[in-house]
Amino acid sequence: MDDDYLVLEDDDEELIIIDDDAEGSAPSTCCWKILIVDDEPDVHVATKLALKGFQFDGRPLEFLEALSGETAREILKKENDIAIILLDVVMESDDAGLNLVDFIRNELKNSMVRIVLRTGQPGQAPERDVIVRYDINDYKEKTDLSATKLFTLMYATLRSYRDINIIEASRRGLVRVIDSSAEMFKEQFLDNFASGVLKQVSSLVAGGRDVAFSLEDAAAATHDKKEMTLVAGTGRFAKSVGLSAWDHFPPRVAAAIEEHRERGRGEYGFWVDGSYIGMVVGNSGRASILYLVGEGRPAEIDTHLIQIFVRNVLIAVENLYLRNALIDTQREVVYRLAQAVETRSKETGNHVKRVAELSKLMGLEMGMNERDAETFRLASPLHDIGKIGIPDAILNKPGKLTDEEFHVMRTHAQLGYDILKHSDRELLQIAASLAYEHHEKWDGSGYPNGLKGTEISLVGRITALADVYDALVSERCYKKPWPEEKVHALLRDERGKHFDPKLIDAFFKRMDDVREIYAKYADEPEGGAAG
Repeated sequence: MDDDYLVLEDDDEELIIIDDDAEGSAPSTCCWKILIVDDEPDVHVATKLALKGFQFDGRPLEFLEALSGETAREILKKENDIAIILLDVVMESDDAGLNLVDFIRNELKNSMVRIVLRTGQPGQAPERDVIVRYDINDYKEKTDLSATKLFTLMYATLRSYRDINIIEASRRGLVRVIDSSAEMFKEQFLDNFASGVLKQVSSLVAGGRDVAFSLEDAAAATHDKKEMTLVAGTGRFAKSVGLSAWDHFPPRVAAAIEEHRERGRGEYGFWVDGSYIGMVVGNSGRASILYLVGEGRPAEIDTHLIQIFVRNVLIAVENLYLRNALIDTQREVVYRLAQAVETRSKETGNHVKRVAELSKLMGLEMGMNERDAETFRLASPLHDIGKIGIPDAILNKPGKLTDEEFHVMRTHAQLGYDILKHSDRELLQIAASLAYEHHEKWDGSGYPNGLKGTEISLVGRITALADVYDALVSERCYKKPWPEEKVHALLRDERGKHFDPKLIDAFFKRMDDVREIYAKYADEPEGGAAG
């Protein structure tokens, strides 16, 4: 019969031929692992002969063999991807096979492997009792296993093993999607977004398995009908944030994005040249886009998980846009209000911007997280909001204030606190604290309450330093700007008196960043900008 094999006889004497190419596809490098556990060597030989050339889903079988339950235990401790165990019941003891079942399910906690009991002594382990008491998947008497029945058994059992693995992979994948999406929804800043996406998608696709998709870079973009702009990126896109995506996406990718955007409102996911693009198009026609650059193509299950994840990511992107829009509006209102107060007191609007940037810089240096430091930055412009209640004659007096006038001026801290203290909003609560405390001093000689040391909140201590520093280096109606060296000398002299010593040290440590802030938000020359 050449390459065909005559192996066993059925009950009706029909000869069964197993062809090497029965499945019609070349075997992959992966195999289905089959563990034969039986104390009769002839059973091993007959089983392997019967299944010679067998393939399922294009994958051949790989046989592992044990002549005792004890040997099988050692194999199972090392091999965690066995698909089927063909298990004898009676070996070194009458219940060796049943003890092995208990070991697999209860000690190894392996619920995936399919266990088929094969016994030549059914009286020793009655089928009904065994099926009820033990977590096995089939029960066969050895005399019943003709070649055809063994062939059918393997097909049915491998299908079961494959399907439960797909279900389990889906479950694990969905858990990763949920966990990854949760991480994305925690993110509040777009500039950190894409790196988080790349990390999460890499974990999602790999999932502990060998996959045919290699993720390289990621980019998030927005398309508002007129322009497609990169809002975040990693790898090749990292230095292109804020630039046109048309100049950085391959033409075929850009064309596919435009084609799907023109279809209108909806969610879209598609592959172009080995890369995945996910899109959400809103009613306005604006699209949020996630572009994952890779090589190859993941398995169907991974593709589905990527699609679910990208959908969640794009929802997070939309939420970030909405959040940022609200924050921008909030910031604008705060700045406008603060600028109105500063304009009334003949100070520049850039004063509040510089104090805000200094506040965030020092907040981060003193241990605040990004979120808290950003909230502090937004609240900081309101530190002098109480000046709205100070008469113009005192607020804009070019000369030195009298004691009575100074007493009135000092009330702006309390006025600012009273204006802001009743809000439940975190930002305004912080603004109330810094408005109240930014004239307190480390040694307790400040106002309005003479707080000392760490009795003054961190935001109050930082705002005190930022406000004084800006007043000294900037021109005011009553003074010319001080030289930097003179300002530095005063700060060092006031270390531990007016200012928190650790804060002064941190301030000088970040002096290069301070200078950058002042270069960016410099006051225009009197009379407006040149030109």
